[in-house]
Amino acid sequence: MISEIGHFTLLLALAVAAYQTIVPQWGAWRNDAVLMASASVAALLQLALLLISFAALTHAYLTSDFSVLNVAENSHSMKPLLYKISGVWGNHEGSMLLWVAILALFGAAVAVFGRNLPDTTKARILSVQGSVGLAFLIFIAAASNPFLRLMPPPVEGNGLNPILQDPALAFHPPFLYAGYVGLSIAFSFAVAALIEGRVDAAWARWVRPWTLVSWALLTIGIGMGAWWAYYELGWGGFWFWDPVENASLMPWLIATALLHSAIVVEKRGALKIWTILLSILAFSLSLVGTFLVRSGILTSVHAFAVDPARGTFILAILAVFVGGSLTLFAVRAPSLKTGGLFATVSREGGLVLNNLLLSAACTAVFFGTLYPLALETLTGDKISVGPPYFNLTFGPIFLPLLLLMPLGTMLTWKRADVLNALRRLWWAAAAALAITLLVLVLTVRGPWLAPLGIAMGFWLIFGAAADIFQRAGIGSQPVHIAWARFKGLPRSAFGTALAHGGLGVMVIGIIVLSLWKEEHITSIKPGESIPVAGYTVVFKGIEPLSGPNYDGILGRFDIMKDKALVKDVVSEKRQFRPRGMPTTEVGLYQGFWGDVYVVLGDAASDGTYVVRASFNPMASFIWLGAFIMFMGGILSLTDRRLRIGVPKRAAAAPNAAPQPAE
Repeated sequence: MISEIGHFTLLLALAVAAYQTIVPQWGAWRNDAVLMASASVAALLQLALLLISFAALTHAYLTSDFSVLNVAENSHSMKPLLYKISGVWGNHEGSMLLWVAILALFGAAVAVFGRNLPDTTKARILSVQGSVGLAFLIFIAAASNPFLRLMPPPVEGNGLNPILQDPALAFHPPFLYAGYVGLSIAFSFAVAALIEGRVDAAWARWVRPWTLVSWALLTIGIGMGAWWAYYELGWGGFWFWDPVENASLMPWLIATALLHSAIVVEKRGALKIWTILLSILAFSLSLVGTFLVRSGILTSVHAFAVDPARGTFILAILAVFVGGSLTLFAVRAPSLKTGGLFATVSREGGLVLNNLLLSAACTAVFFGTLYPLALETLTGDKISVGPPYFNLTFGPIFLPLLLLMPLGTMLTWKRADVLNALRRLWWAAAAALAITLLVLVLTVRGPWLAPLGIAMGFWLIFGAAADIFQRAGIGSQPVHIAWARFKGLPRSAFGTALAHGGLGVMVIGIIVLSLWKEEHITSIKPGESIPVAGYTVVFKGIEPLSGPNYDGILGRFDIMKDKALVKDVVSEKRQFRPRGMPTTEVGLYQGFWGDVYVVLGDAASDGTYVVRASFNPMASFIWLGAFIMFMGGILSLTDRRLRIGVPKRAAAAPNAAPQPAE
């Protein structure tokens, strides 16, 4: 009965989404206050209905109701509670229901927190948001219904994909979906602005918090996915340029560009057309990611292997929204005012360069990801585009961006002096250079470019600190004045510094792990050991393993340093019931300066086991950097200017002459 309620509320949400799409837009055209106001009611009602539907599906998983086909295919009565809950979105149908629920949540948030928006703008934004929800609700009802019944119900279900039975994977998808879907708000703002022909500082002030929320959630979602790939898959790395990984990176890059571009619109009234285009592209790339994951054209540990018919449906949605919005952009963008002028060397010029580099990096990833798929579709030929391509294209584009980032924060608006900006950064450059020399002295072997990469990370960290010092007048003003200015800085300034500094921490971790990793793969018997980076990994033996829904073996290892036990770890080879799918669990000793990473392999006929032992230096800096960037975004959101926004535009006086649209 509860599942039927969930199915019924899902269909009701579809009807409400149809109302939200059509009626408020019509009300905005007619300037009907009642019809426009109904958009907020519809957005809140749609959210309530979808939350009920999602709760009903969750109840089916918690009670192991195998009469629901989705539960029977993706759950099992012996599965731990955490994975029963995460199993709700660990499949195509359930994840799509979560997708539209988050979409409705963002729409409802605009309805509640968008009180300062003009009535017509708010109605149009919620109408566009409703249209996206309507398209995907039709897709769910027609081709991805999570409430289909299975009669007679089986005694047991198939269980969740064992690779997804991990704590990080319980939280990674919701954060990632929230980041993906949150960009729909920027898309809705852009389409509404194109319809009205109005883009100004107020518009940029409204759109920035929503983009920032999405960017922060996407950042932590990608970081958690990289952490999962590092310790769960047993590959020993954090990023593999997998097409589905790239699908999350591309909207992140464009969202980063959008955040910086919106600042120029708000502060200087420039880059209006470009910012609108970025708003459209950010969500369009989210839709591309949805298509890649759910079309069945990819074979990936990250992808839902579904039938191509569903992919065709999503491709049609992609064509409608991307094609429609770009067509509207082509028609309406020329009528928008271009905004203020600025010199090439200026804060605006720096942000333009920032946008160009981020867009170029995204383009390189886009073609590297989609070209093999397009070639196979057109000619039937299969090619593989892997890390060599991405490292040689993405890296050289991103490197100048990292180099220029601290300098950009020191430039003044409209016109700037590069030499003056560099003078403010002298101590940051000197500190980064000193660390480079120190690393060169301590490093007795190559690769010799590694110290330069580390210097780049510290350049970002010290540059972020220099920006705060400059704003507060530390070093140039008396202590009491500098302290007062420091306390009075907006939280967004500290948030920006944290985000830039967090990127520096991540760069250090990536460079050190990639270039100084030490790995040994050998066959050993219990009692034998493997030396790795000053540690000794001692193989203690094999034991049988039995879990709540899996069996297998585990290998015990002692990690020694200077003949003293540092930690005992286990690496497991699991066989999950009922699928019989094997997985490998990594034995991991995590330290601040590096991780000892042990993976138990297959047994040989002579009683030996293949063991892979590696030392991953400063790997924790990657996850720490991602978390710092996330916290920087959250801190910026608490800035009073972003929370309050701008005052609602006053209504024109009855006898006032109409103002021309911008």
